[in-house]
Amino acid sequence: MDWNLYASFREVMRQGSLSAAARTLGLTQPTLGRHVAALEAGLGTALFTRSPQGLAPTAAALELLPRVEEMHAAAEAAARAVSGGPSGETGVVRITASEIIGGVVLPPILAAFRARHPGVVIELVLTNRNEDLLRRDADIAVRMVRPAQSALVARRIGVVGIGLYAHRRYAETYGLPATLEDLASHPLIGFDRDDTVLRSVSQGPLITRETFAFRTDSDLAQLAALRAGVGIGGCQTGIAAEDPDLVPVLPDAIRFELEMWLAMHEDLKAVVRVRLMFEHLVAALGQYVRRR
Repeated sequence: MDWNLYASFREVMRQGSLSAAARTLGLTQPTLGRHVAALEAGLGTALFTRSPQGLAPTAAALELLPRVEEMHAAAEAAARAVSGGPSGETGVVRITASEIIGGVVLPPILAAFRARHPGVVIELVLTNRNEDLLRRDADIAVRMVRPAQSALVARRIGVVGIGLYAHRRYAETYGLPATLEDLASHPLIGFDRDDTVLRSVSQGPLITRETFAFRTDSDLAQLAALRAGVGIGGCQTGIAAEDPDLVPVLPDAIRFELEMWLAMHEDLKAVVRVRLMFEHLVAALGQYVRRR
C-alpha cells in the first residue's frame, strides 16, 4: 500500500485532526481525508470515529500506530544512510540527548564538529526518553543510564555530578541556607509531574513534589528559573562551573550523580561520518564530565 497513506495516518494521530495534519504535511484537508479513507478501505477496518468534536482513534488505529512509527523510523534511517558522499564526511547524523545535555552542553561541542566537518548535517532530538537505537530513531544517543540493549556500541563517558545552586543575585538578597533544615524557608525549583530524575537519584523522603515552590517538568525551564533568581535548584556541576553567577548550596550535604554513556548501533561503525561524530563526542563529553 502507498506509504503516503500511512504517513497521513501517522500525522493525523499525532495532530488529532485532519486540518492540523494537513497543515503539517502541506496537503489540503480533502486530500488528507481521502488518504485516511483509502487506508481504511485497504485495511478493511475503521481507524477513526467521526463526531462534531473531531476524530477519535479506534482500537485498530491504536494497534497500528506503533507499526507505522517503526516504518517511519526505518524510512528516515534509510534516507540518512544514503545521504553521505564518496568521502564519507558528508551526510546526516541524528543525535538524541536529554533536554539539558542537548540544549546546553552539546551546542558548542557540535559547533566545533561542524567547523571541522562542514559537510555533515546534524539533527538533534531533545528528549528525556531513551530513544530506540535498534529501531534507528537516532544514530547516536547520549544517555544518563547504561544502555541495556545488545547490538549497541556503548562507551561510558564518566559521572555527572548534580548539586544545589542559587544565582548570586538571589544569595545576596535572601542569603543561603546553612543546614538542610534551613532549606524549608527557601523557594526550591523542581519537577511538576515527572519525577523520573528524582527516582533515578533517590534520596528518600527529603524531596517530594510539594517541596517545590516553582514546578516545571522542563529541565531547560528549571535552569532558566535558577538563572533568573527564582530560588534554589539542581544543576549539573559541569554547567555551573561555566557560570560564575551560580553559587553552590550545601555542597557537602546534597549531591547526586548520574552516569553518562554514549551509544550507537554496531552497524554504524563503518559509516565514516557517524564514527567521526561518535569519537568527537567521546572526547568532548569526557572533558565536560571532568569539569567538577
